Amino acid sequence: MRFQELLAYQKSFHLAMRIFEITKTFPKEEIYSLTDQIRRSSRSVSANIAEAYRKRIYPKNFHSKLTDCDAENSETQVWLEFSLKCDYISEELFDELIRESDEVGRIINYMILNPQKFGVSI
Repeated sequence: MRFQELLAYQKSFHLAMRIFEITKTFPKEEIYSLTDQIRRSSRSVSANIAEAYRKRIYPKNFHSKLTDCDAENSETQVWLEFSLKCDYISEELFDELIRESDEVGRIINYMILNPQKFGVSI
């Protein structure tokens, strides 16, 4: 299996791309702060999932990379909250993106708790 086939990767990549499109409408003065931060943290989730999967022969590395994913996903939620409070996104869009992020978090947690299902020998 390729890491691109992992549900966590697919969902996190989709969310990162949605965030990328949405942040195109953010004010220009946010380009080097909020826009950059939320794009980086959301993209980092997918990148760390790919790294975790490639390091699955090393159980501790697999676990460590997935906890990095979870942390980046949480960071993305913080930036989404700032986006809401700064009136850059609507409450409805915020709720939708948080639901997607929560789903990604649940899948990552499943991977952490069930590493053997992803080729990790324990």
